[in-house]
Amino acid sequence: MGRDKALLPFHGRSLVEHVLAQARGVTDNITVVGKVSRYANLGYPVIEDIFPGCGPLAGLHAALTSTRSDWNLMLACDMPEVTAEFLACLMERAEAGQSSAVIPMGPDAIPQPLCAVYRRRCAAAVGNAIESRIHKITDGLATLDVDFWFVPSSHHFRNLNTPEEWDAYSHAAR
Repeated sequence: MGRDKALLPFHGRSLVEHVLAQARGVTDNITVVGKVSRYANLGYPVIEDIFPGCGPLAGLHAALTSTRSDWNLMLACDMPEVTAEFLACLMERAEAGQSSAVIPMGPDAIPQPLCAVYRRRCAAAVGNAIESRIHKITDGLATLDVDFWFVPSSHHFRNLNTPEEWDAYSHAAR
């Protein structure tokens, strides 16, 4: 993207603030994973990766090692279409099951591990994966008992990775 996606302007606030507002519709217990110097002004606790430079799997690990909650909703900061209603359904599915994680998949059958729910007990397996030099998030979750939840639409998972994708989305969303 060439700049911090989380801080892109979106409907009068930053993209991360929009995603946090959706999460706030489901839980009051919110923590941001990232640089404290960058996100301290958001009004939520901020923690940094224990394994810096190891990608999103390290962020998942940091969150799971710092939490006291059994179930933990994980969201990437670049999903402008995610809604509190969808997140509530995701949490309900997790709390009704016995799996270690619930990871949704749309019609394309692509797992969405950064819009998912994980039990705190997953932290050890995720840490072991990182220590084994596994950094791809789906590979790092291979030892977990995952409930892959098929959902009829993948629009909730739309993320924006390039300036061109952001420009196209920003113009279409007006």
